[in-house]
Amino acid sequence: MTQLTDAITPIRTISLVSLPLIVLLLVSCESKQNELRLIAPFAPVDRAITEEVSGLLGDMDATSLNITGTADSEEAALDAVASGVVDIALISNSLSFRNNIATVMPLYQTVLHIAYREERNASSGITLLSGAKIYAGPTGSASRLIFERIVNRIGLERSAYEYVSEITDHPDIVIVFAPISPEIFIDYPDFRLFSLGSPGAIGIGSVVDAAVLLNPHFRPFVIPAGTYGVSTPEPVVTIAVDKMLVTRSDMDSSIVYDLIDDVLRLRPALAAQRPGLFQQLSENFDASRSRFVLHAGTQAYLQRSEPTLLERYSGVAEVAVTLIIALASALIAGARIFRMRRKNRIDEFYSRTIELSRSVNRSTSVEKRQQVIEEVRDLQMTAFDLLVAEKLAADESFRIFITLSNDVVKELRETGTS
Repeated sequence: MTQLTDAITPIRTISLVSLPLIVLLLVSCESKQNELRLIAPFAPVDRAITEEVSGLLGDMDATSLNITGTADSEEAALDAVASGVVDIALISNSLSFRNNIATVMPLYQTVLHIAYREERNASSGITLLSGAKIYAGPTGSASRLIFERIVNRIGLERSAYEYVSEITDHPDIVIVFAPISPEIFIDYPDFRLFSLGSPGAIGIGSVVDAAVLLNPHFRPFVIPAGTYGVSTPEPVVTIAVDKMLVTRSDMDSSIVYDLIDDVLRLRPALAAQRPGLFQQLSENFDASRSRFVLHAGTQAYLQRSEPTLLERYSGVAEVAVTLIIALASALIAGARIFRMRRKNRIDEFYSRTIELSRSVNRSTSVEKRQQVIEEVRDLQMTAFDLLVAEKLAADESFRIFITLSNDVVKELRETGTS
């Protein structure tokens, strides 16, 4: 029975110590936000949008975005994500596939704007572009890639036009992917938007249909007349592409799941700030056009497979298990030390009892024998006091001491009366 009690006590101690600690770990993780580092896009309008999203996410329970640095291009943003410098990037869904990058979700769509000064001849692409100073965004941007595909298709030589690096360098033509925003051309009243066809030609083999067929991540888009005031006197046919949140493929699935959930919960606030941009944000978004593989957390969200408690806190569980093992090892080691200390104490009683027994022989006086008997009895009482104080164990060693000391007392009395 004593051995059973000794075996149960360490287990009970481990439970009392470790279980509250595990609960505290889980509660602390539940209340802590996942802070994700997002690299700021190079385009001012996209940067402003990410700042708005980041500000709203700061009030959410699960996720927050910390904007870090600024990408010189969307390729540079992907490099930053792949290298682990940041966790999230907002990029156009027109970049080349990378196996270490995964799509989180489409955030909003951007539309190709081809704007030209109204005095230029826009009867054809060649007449429009020839001899023009062109701003098409930085190297590697979606707008620059689209523009270079256009000039290759129409056979325009590179020497026929000139790039300018900033929109403030008085370009003749501006080619940018940007969200629909009436204030874009408010400072450029002499610009008009170039249409890639008529709205009625969409779906019957137009140039836009060819572009979408060869580039499935694009889709046709019509900018209604008057959207940009005098810049759009008629409907403008163009193409649109999604701006996507992307992350590393090995990002924790529960974090991605929570990020999507928090962004979609912000739809009313986002739509209130930019109604033309986020009104179409949906929880059943179409990710089939994505140039990157879907993240496992995104797939789980689309299938509404919420991470289990074990999946969400797998890292915490590993720490808790390690902590329990460490505590168990420490308790076992402590129990061994404690038992050793008790044994050392009972060994002292053994030694003293044997020493007293040897101090008496047949020639020893009765008074001396009685004094030794009293000392042995004192040793027994001291041992019982230590037993009550749990400084000695009620085990086989204690029983042997009591038997030994009683035998010594009995022997001393018998020898003294013989």
